[in-house]
Amino acid sequence: MQVESAAISAIRYDPDRAKLFVRFHDGDEYVYVGVPGEVHRSFVEADSKGRFFAYEIRDQYPYNKLEA
Repeated sequence: MQVESAAISAIRYDPDRAKLFVRFHDGDEYVYVGVPGEVHRSFVEADSKGRFFAYEIRDQYPYNKLEA
């Protein structure tokens, strides 16, 4: 889903595997593993996606950068 954010362009979530995909405006995309559904829902509903990402997701879950 496309989102309004200065840094983040899209968020996608795979509930079966608890994987959160985050694409940034610079084109980089990362997958975060073990993210609970409630964290994803809160991320989508957050007024500031960038702030929520910085405090609740980045450095909280293992991740990998996806190749373009």
